[in-house]
Formats: sequence, C-alpha cells, structure tokens
Amino acid sequence: MAVYTVTFKQLIDGYAVLQTLTPNEIEVGRSITVATVGAPFNGTFTVYALPQYEYVGLDGEGNLLYNVDIAVPNQVLFAVTGSDVDRTAATGTITFTVTCTWITAAQIEDWLGIGTASALDTAFLTTCASAANQFAFRRRYEAGYFDSATTSPSGDVTLGTIMLGGAYYRARGSIDTFASFNEMGTAPTVGMSPMIKQLLGIDRPQVA
Repeated sequence: MAVYTVTFKQLIDGYAVLQTLTPNEIEVGRSITVATVGAPFNGTFTVYALPQYEYVGLDGEGNLLYNVDIAVPNQVLFAVTGSDVDRTAATGTITFTVTCTWITAAQIEDWLGIGTASALDTAFLTTCASAANQFAFRRRYEAGYFDSATTSPSGDVTLGTIMLGGAYYRARGSIDTFASFNEMGTAPTVGMSPMIKQLLGIDRPQVA
C-alpha cells in the first residue's frame, strides 16, 4: 500500500485532477481511495489518466484537452460527479493498493504434497503464497502485462506462481538455496527457475 499527499485539486467537465507532492506509482485502470480532500473528491475511483500537462476540460467530442505549454507532474485524473473546481491548493491523501490473490496456501500445500500442514506450516505457507502472488504480479507488470489482481490471467501463470511459492517454502531455514541433507551440499540458487519464468511469461518482456 502506498499513500501520497495531495497538494492541488481541480474539477472540470466531470473529471477531477489531483496532484501529489511526490512522484507516484499509480497506474491507469487501477483503483484509488481519496480521503480528506473534500467533496466530491473523496471516495474510491478508477484512474482514467495520468496527465503531465494542465487539464483544461473536454472538447465537443468528449476528449480530454490539455495546455501543453504548462507541465504539471504527478497528476491523477478520474471521473467524478460535481460542480467545476478551479485548480487550487489542497490537502488530503491518495491511497493506492494492489493486493494480488492469484493463489492460496492450500494450492502450494497440494503442489508440495505435504498432506495436512501443522498450524505453524500453514502460517508460513500463507506467507509464501502472499509473497509469490505479489512477486509474480510485479514481475509480469514490469514485463509489460496488465493483469487483474484478483484473477490469474491463465493456468500457466497460476502454476508458475504456485511453483514460486513452493520454492519459497522449500528454502525455509536456508539463506539462498534449498535446505538439503545431502553431504555434498547443493549448488547456490542464482535467479529464478527457467520453468517458473516460462510459466509466468517473464523470460523476456512482452513489449519492447
């Protein structure tokens, strides 16, 4: 979860624009929660655009218009119902949270084939599932994919995320490799399994 401080607000033609004090990692199409900025800005909204210039309203066809002579960084634009508000200083926050829930601890447990886990193992499996979900989601986003945070995009991605969570579980108690009782030891783990990368589709970027 990330919370950003709002410094300016504006509302023209049914679209609100908030400027944050610092650069943000908010994404178009994601949900944000605005608080203590004032009505009608407060609430949960879907981000429509991240303009880098002053927003001046809509044209006759409903397209967003900008004054390209005035650069305004760190802006977040979303649709809202209310009367126009001239650009003015503001206070408040924008909260942006993306929690991926593609897989569960039970799926990792089934893949590992460890049967009914103890309470301690169940807690750690839950941690592994959370870490695998967030890591897989982030890496796919960095590779150019735009996925739902609640539904896995495909069966191969689901399996890759489960395998990643299983790898986290098996590495329990070790530093950078799987725990082993083999007297010869094991080779250090460097990077992620090529099969997991292949399943997640992150062996190479989707876009240039």
